[in-house]
Amino acid sequence: MKAIALDDEFPGLQVLETFCKQTGWLQLEKSFTQPSLALKHLEQFPVDILFLDIQMPSISGLEFSTRIQQNTQVIFTTAYSEFAVEGFNLKATDYLLKPFTYQRFEQAIVRAKEQYELRNQSSNPADNNLFVRADYKLIKIPTDQILFIEGLDDYIRIHIKDQRPVIARMTMKTVLDKLSSADFIRVHRSYIVPFKRVDNVRNKIISLQGVDVPIGASYEQEFLKRFQR
Repeated sequence: MKAIALDDEFPGLQVLETFCKQTGWLQLEKSFTQPSLALKHLEQFPVDILFLDIQMPSISGLEFSTRIQQNTQVIFTTAYSEFAVEGFNLKATDYLLKPFTYQRFEQAIVRAKEQYELRNQSSNPADNNLFVRADYKLIKIPTDQILFIEGLDDYIRIHIKDQRPVIARMTMKTVLDKLSSADFIRVHRSYIVPFKRVDNVRNKIISLQGVDVPIGASYEQEFLKRFQR
């Protein structure tokens, strides 16, 4: 995995450079003290992780993170704990409070690595497992056991045959990208269903082996076209 760091103070960058060298699978490509140069680099050379200070004279790290167009994970590094909530609201992967130890740094990058692997999980139909992070662990779910998936704001609830549902912090779009498009389809802003479990469709309601799921108006045409093949 590739990373860059942005901090207006050199000691903060030196700590990150030292810690990254101790990690065999994370390459710190460049360090920046000027946000404009860091943003320009990101636009030309996307990376997997950005270590980002929050308190900088020209721009806040919180604001800087909103300007990133690439799918880059942000790990905030700051001496001010009061920004933690806002940082996580911006979907930060982690928040390192200075001064932090190598063990705490390693915890953050391992979390980033797990999210990277989830994001880049193969959606090949031959891959019969879905991996999600829930209850502080990585859970493997056989896709042929999924009854349906329910969206709950920033979370999803995966209903599984003969098991308790798994609740994970993930968007509907993200989980749909990890599933085979030949086997699963989104039928509502809050529901994804597997084709093989659809018993019948009546009055814009899908019956899934004892469970009824509504079809959203914007999803109806695509679902019926594929279901009737």
